[in-house]
This record gives sequence, C-alpha cells and structure tokens, in this order.
Amino acid sequence: MSSKTRYEMSRRRILEVIGVAAVILAVVMLLKLAPVPVAGQSSKPTATVAEREKAGPATKTSWGEPDLQGIWTNEYEIPLQRPARYANKEFFTEAERAELDRVRAGIIGQDNRQHSRGSEKDVSGAYNAGIFLTHKHTGRRTSLIVDPPDGRIPPLAPEATNRRNAIREYQLALLQATDACKNKQPECAGGKYGPPSPLRLEAPPYYPAAAVNRSDGPEDRGLSERCMVARLPDFGGITGFFLQIVQSPRTVSIFYDTGQGQGWQRVIPVTDKPHLPSSVRQHYGDARGHWEGDTLVVETINFRRETSLQGSTADTRLVERFTRVDADTIKYEFTVSDPNSYIRPWTAMVPLTRIPGPLFEYACHEGNYALPNILAGARAKEKEQTEAGR
Repeated sequence: MSSKTRYEMSRRRILEVIGVAAVILAVVMLLKLAPVPVAGQSSKPTATVAEREKAGPATKTSWGEPDLQGIWTNEYEIPLQRPARYANKEFFTEAERAELDRVRAGIIGQDNRQHSRGSEKDVSGAYNAGIFLTHKHTGRRTSLIVDPPDGRIPPLAPEATNRRNAIREYQLALLQATDACKNKQPECAGGKYGPPSPLRLEAPPYYPAAAVNRSDGPEDRGLSERCMVARLPDFGGITGFFLQIVQSPRTVSIFYDTGQGQGWQRVIPVTDKPHLPSSVRQHYGDARGHWEGDTLVVETINFRRETSLQGSTADTRLVERFTRVDADTIKYEFTVSDPNSYIRPWTAMVPLTRIPGPLFEYACHEGNYALPNILAGARAKEKEQTEAGR
C-alpha cells in the first residue's frame, strides 16, 4: 500500500470521527435546551392521573421504608424569596414563564461589565453569566419560601439587626481609605472617604463576615473565595446542585455536590436516641432522623458559630422533610427556626427530580490557588509599601 493511499484512508477515518462527534454534540445541546417537566412544575397546575402513572409509584426498600435513594436535582429556577414585583402572586402563568425564559436567554453570556477593559474592576469580574453557571427554565412558583405566605424571609429580630449593622460598619471602616469611597462607588454606600481606620487592626465583630478590604489571613476573605459556601439546608443555586442519597435500616447518607465544586458528605442517624449535648457543636450540626409515615423527618441542632444561613446563628433549629412523591420526585421541605435572627420560623419547599448518574468530581480550585495568591499578593504589597517608607 502506497503512502498516498495510507494518507487518504487516515484522512477519511479522521473525517468520519469528526462527523460522528459533531452529531453527538448536536444531540447533547438539544437535550440541554429542552425543558424537562417535573411533578409540581409541569405546564399544568397539577399532574394528571396519566402523568403520575407514567412516572411510576414510589418504591420501598427491602426492609420496608420509603426508598429515597438515587441522584436528585432541582430542575427549575426559583428564587428563595419572592421578588417585590410579584407580591401576592404565588404562581406564574405559562405566558409569564415563557417571557422570563426569553428575557434571561437574551442576557446569558452578555458582557455586562461597565468598566474599561484592563482595569482592576474588569479583571476582578472575570466570570460572565455564561461561565460555570447553570441556566434552567423558570418554575411555576415565584419563591421557594411557602411560609410566610408572602414568600419572604421574616423580618430580622433586633439582635440580628444589630449584628448586621456592626458588620456593615466594620466593612465601611476598612473601605474608607480606598478609591471605592473616594469615588463614591456603590460598595461604599453609607460610608465616607478618609484616612485608614484603626479598625484595620481588629478582628471582625462577628464570624463569618463577607470579604473585607484586608487580607491578613483566610478569614478576611469571603466564603466563596475559600470554597466554603456549602450550607445546610442546601437547596441549590446558580452554580448547580446535585445530591446523592444512600440508605440503610438505621442511617441515611447524603452527598451534596453544590456551589462551585464544594461537595460534602452528611450522615443522618435514624434513631430515637437524643441529640448530643449542646456543648458538642458541629459545622453542619447534630442530626437525628425518624419516619412519619412516608416522610423522613430530620431535626438538626448544635451548629457551630461559623454556620450561617441568611444570617442565622449557631442556635438555629432546622427541621427537614423528605417525601418520595413518585418514582421520579422527592418533595423536600425545610423549616428554619432561630429566635436570635428572625421574628418567626420560615419554611421553603424544593421539588427534587431523579436523574441518572454517576456523579463526577466537582472540585473548587479557587480555594486551592486563588486564596494563597491573594494572601501572597497582600504580603508583596505590604513589603513594597514598607520599602517605599509608607
């Protein structure tokens, strides 16, 4: 066989492979763009009998408990709190959902940076809406919160208001000598421009605080920069959300793949034994589960001070309810109670849809690389200023 013939055969094989790959890619893209209805989120207010039968009944484990096992995700985009413009509106119409999807599709990937290219602001906003984010169809509900009826987190308790004000005052003090305050940028709203504040030498009044204008140590940076935004309860976000549930007769294990690659494992004892004493605190609290009919009820207390959900404290009491609706759906509800933070408890509901596996590693590399570089850069800048006599 001549070298020319071998070349032609190789060329044809390469073209065939490219053609097959193009077809596969086109199919994948079509599947990604196609809406996938789930129970509670279909185009109709409620699923028909035929739709429920198609999904199949919920199954039982070999020891007779409702089977929650599988990989689950939230298929629709629903905000935690109801936006003010939808006050007193619990559900969208189909026309409203279609219009919201149309508007959102038009801005995904759009360059919304308002600063000149190459500036510090430009570089710090390196990710646009099309990078590392999930974009789902609008859900029927206008909020995940179902109680209070207005779909909003209840007003803060006085103690929580004081905490929030103290943290904001601290942040503004550390910003006052920066261009943000000099140029009256939004991040300095309520602050003033002036000499460096002595508070730069003090720790934040509460933990955790958002990123501040200081990099003395990891705690000065925001939780997202430290790959620590994994939370409980976890109900997903724009960076994606999957959870895998595995059961045994006395234990339920849940692996959360959430945030920007911040997976974590949770083991829930299903027992009538009491909680650990309040002196034993854990980052994700101390959980105890029990069955109420077909619903797994999980109560979690004894959080650590570093735990925060919308400003809650270590005294939070979290009650979660996992109900297998049918073969493809779990209704996940959670109630947050914390008298130190809210004037009353609040409840949210998230419909979860079963998806095929497996789950792959979803690693958050900002914490591995960006954070050490931020701290190293701060030390280099300090050295430069010292040598310049400032």
